[in-house]
Amino acid sequence: MAEKTETDWQALLTPEQFRVLRDHGTEHRGSSPLLQEKRTGTFRCAGCGQPLFSSATKYESGTGWPSFYRPIEGAIGTTTDRSHGMTRVEVHCGNCGGHLGHVFPDGPAPTGERYCMNGVALKFEPT
Repeated sequence: MAEKTETDWQALLTPEQFRVLRDHGTEHRGSSPLLQEKRTGTFRCAGCGQPLFSSATKYESGTGWPSFYRPIEGAIGTTTDRSHGMTRVEVHCGNCGGHLGHVFPDGPAPTGERYCMNGVALKFEPT
């Protein structure tokens, strides 16, 4: 995928998507319609369309953000995030690098991980 400029991303994304995906923002808790998404399908990156999570790994975490216990293999990357006076593991799209959210070690079996994602950074594709 060719590198996009900031202007390219601004033309492609809504202002809220740009704030989250490109500027590492966070959407308001409970604001994503994807919290209620129960259909079978794939959650993709809103920036580039990369498949990120299967609906089979989505669960209700009670946090106010769409949560998953496992990404699709090879779909994401992680970095250490030391912003806001804490150390967290940031999750980004493995293809375009867009900021998706964070992963925490308090999820359900079988992984014990909670991929807490910004819904605005995702697009759902039903099967």
